[in-house]
Amino acid sequence: MKPNPSDFTAGPVHHAPTEYGPHVDMRADAPQYRLDDPGVGLRNNGRRVLTYADLKNLRTTHDHRDPDREIELHLTGNMGRYMWSVNGVKHSDAEPLRWKLGERLRITFVNDTMMNHPMHLHGMWSDLETGDNNYLPRKHTVIVQPGSRISYRVTVDAEGGWAYHCHLLYHMLGMFRTVVVS
Repeated sequence: MKPNPSDFTAGPVHHAPTEYGPHVDMRADAPQYRLDDPGVGLRNNGRRVLTYADLKNLRTTHDHRDPDREIELHLTGNMGRYMWSVNGVKHSDAEPLRWKLGERLRITFVNDTMMNHPMHLHGMWSDLETGDNNYLPRKHTVIVQPGSRISYRVTVDAEGGWAYHCHLLYHMLGMFRTVVVS
């Protein structure tokens, strides 16, 4: 079953005031779901390349609940200055993300940069929204392509403090959030 972008929440993009200034050099105003896009360098190369649209869980989705709330996070930065952030705020200046134990969240990433960002959540699984709610693929790291939007669901089932960050070493210091579950 190929994903249909209309299956996902794709309302207008809102950029926070913190996403403007010398630390952010671009913003995606019309990010697209591109689950069937293999990415730069892998398109139309004569080979079959698997994409997120091809993923399907072998077992039924662990938690079928609709999300209690949605959190939209923008991956931001300045390529020339090599500065990285979430919503235009580096980790050292950011408030933790506060989640409630037992809630079901939809996390939506908007990548405002021109680089891939493999986003990794510690302690909890991410159920990638691919269009088939009965077989959502489970992942710990989700690659967010440049100028794109992607969403997944998280069952908040692990109390405590957790790291949430880009898995590229030089991005991690700024493109990092602490998640506090209570």
